[in-house]
Parts: sequence; C-alpha cells; structure tokens
Amino acid sequence: MTFNIVTKLLPVKYFFTGAEGIKPMSFAFAPRLNKKLLEQTIRTFFMPLAAFIFFLSLWHVSASHIHTSLGQVPGPSEVWHQTTQLIAEHNQERAREAAFNQRQENRNAKKLAENPDAIIKIRSYTGSPTFIDQIFTSLITVMTGFMVASLIAIPVGIISGLSSTLHRAINPIIQIFKPVSPLAWLPIVTMIVSAVYVSTDPMFEKSFVTSAITVALCCVWPTIINTSLGVSSIDRDLVNVSKVLRLNWLTHIYKIVLPSSIPMIFAGLRLSLGIGWMVLIAAEMLAQNPGLGKFVWDEFQNGSSDSLARIMVAVFMIGFIGFLLDLIMLKLQRRVSWDKTADIR
Repeated sequence: MTFNIVTKLLPVKYFFTGAEGIKPMSFAFAPRLNKKLLEQTIRTFFMPLAAFIFFLSLWHVSASHIHTSLGQVPGPSEVWHQTTQLIAEHNQERAREAAFNQRQENRNAKKLAENPDAIIKIRSYTGSPTFIDQIFTSLITVMTGFMVASLIAIPVGIISGLSSTLHRAINPIIQIFKPVSPLAWLPIVTMIVSAVYVSTDPMFEKSFVTSAITVALCCVWPTIINTSLGVSSIDRDLVNVSKVLRLNWLTHIYKIVLPSSIPMIFAGLRLSLGIGWMVLIAAEMLAQNPGLGKFVWDEFQNGSSDSLARIMVAVFMIGFIGFLLDLIMLKLQRRVSWDKTADIR
C-alpha cells in the first residue's frame, strides 16, 4: 500500500528499479535518445556534407586535367572567385545607379529653384543588368508562365477527370503536344507575339512575353495529366456520399474533388515548375530575354578566360534555384494537404 501511495505522489518521470530505488526516467532513456539523435544528425547533416565534399574533391581533381579552347576547366576555387566578382559587380552597378539618380535629383532641384515653372525630365538608369538582376528576371518570367499554365491546366484536368468522354476527347491533343520541345514552340510564339503584341508603349517587353508563353506551353501538360489522374482516382465512397448529400457541382468540386486530388495536383505542379525552369533557360537564350539564359549565352559568346567559370556559376545558381522552387512547392503541398500524417516527399 505504501508503494502505491508513493508512486501516485511521484511525478511520471520517476520510476522504481528494484533495489536501486528511484531513478529519473530521462536518465534511463538518455542513451537511447542520444543514439537516435546522433543517427538523425548523421543522416540529415553529415551524410549530405560528406557527399558534397566528395563531389568538390572529384571536381577539383578532374578540372585540372581538362583543357578547352577557353583554357583549363575552372575548379571550385575559381568558380567561387567569379561568384564574389559577380556580386561585387552588382554592388558597383547599384552604386552607379544611386549616384545617377542623386545627380538627376540635384539637377532638377536646382532648375526648380531657379524657375518653379520649369519642366523637368526624369530619366531611368540605363545600365546593363547585373547577374543578380538577371536572376530576378528569370524568376519573374518562370513564375508568370507557371501561373498562367496552372490557371489553365487545373480546371481542364478536373473536367477531364470527372468526365471520361471529355478525357477521351482531349487526351490525344495532350499526347501530341506534350513531347514538343520548347525550341519548336519558340519560333511560333515569337512570330505570334510580334504580330499581336503591338504597342507604342508596351507594359512588358516582347522578349519577356515570348519567354513566359513558351514556359506556359511546356508547363501545362504535366499538371493536366496529374490532375486528371487524381480526380479520376477519387474513392467511390466519397463520390457516393456526395450523391447522398445531393451536393451541387461546385460544392462537390470544393468539398470532395479538390481535397482528395491535392497530392496528384501538386505532383503535377512540381513537375511543371521544374520543367518550366529548365525550359526558361533555352527560351531566354533565343528570345534574348535579360535573364539567366541570356547571361549564359552572352558569356559563351564573350569567350574570355573567365567566361567558363561564370557559366558554371550560372549553372549552380540555376540548379540551386530549381531546388528551392521544388522545396517551396513541397512545403505548400504539406500546408494545404488535408492528411497531415501523410509522407509527402
């Protein structure tokens, strides 16, 4: 009886271990927890770090044995040096822009002080876009094309998944245009944009519109296919529940179809965004949209001793941004998914 009273009075973290008396439970489980924490740290941190160090070592050794028309293939140190150079060039360009704007403001203020009715002119800075500027241009372009493609693909995929007749009607069109290369779309899009998008004061540059439409044309197909598959694979019990409750069409879509097909929709969106990011580089090269694709093309045409290292900086940046975009889509999928326990990867 005394034992029962003591165990009730003691906190849960304490327990009896025979003749040894009372021991903290945290001490008893500490070796197991420490081992599990160590294993998790190794898997999530040390293993990727070891793989990255191995990659850098292999790159460093291989680069010293490969020579091209532009010289030796740059190693990690040369690429890092060019990365810092590109950042420094961006800062210098922003400083020149700030100085230009300041001179313009001082000149206009002086003119207004002499004559309050004077007409002043505000000129935009016309310096060349830097590497950082081109990164943001590419991001804006790819997100524009991706959003346009998603707004078209998700409704079409839902309708196709709900109606087998419509699916049979549009599936041949999807299968025909899905494998078309962006290099084939680009001349067509360029001619159409040049003929239709005519304005003396355009809101967007034609090169931007051409690149964004080309990205959209290549992004739309994976989202349509995966959305249609997700909608057509909805559990029949849920469909029957919707019929029993006599939900209208929009409520059925919102309450039944979308929550059930979210995983497949996001699988299509992630594929589309990855494809769009790859397509964008080729589209910018040919359309001369001032993004990362144009940066790579200009450095290739430049042919200086630093060009190869700068192109490799762009390659790593393209890959890193693609990884971040996929990670953002993954986080968004986890946030909107109704099943929080599902293993989304």
